[in-house]
Amino acid sequence: MRALTRLAFMTMALICGIGSAGAQFGSGGAPSPLDLTPQQRTTIYQSVTSQKDKVRTPPPADLPLSVGAQIPASTELYSWPDNVAADVPGAKLYRYTVAQNQVVIVDPTTMRIVEIVRQ
Repeated sequence: MRALTRLAFMTMALICGIGSAGAQFGSGGAPSPLDLTPQQRTTIYQSVTSQKDKVRTPPPADLPLSVGAQIPASTELYSWPDNVAADVPGAKLYRYTVAQNQVVIVDPTTMRIVEIVRQ
């Protein structure tokens, strides 16, 4: 009886763990957008665009710029400047590129756009 109870408990724990992991994504497995404040958006935009020389390989000119869009795997993604990593902890999971004068935040595991920061 104890083994059955333990098995039921472990099964429920596994199901709950999968459910909470799934809550991080919207429908269809698309990553949820970051919940950025206006100040965080300004920090990201100013910090990234002040380091334009860091973006060595711009993405394709026809890059689809919408949240949830998948970008080509060949697109070079960049790590955040130190101040962005400190001021926007949620961004640490993501990388960025700059396209069409916008900061495009990308989930590097799926290559999907999670947020776009405009001037």
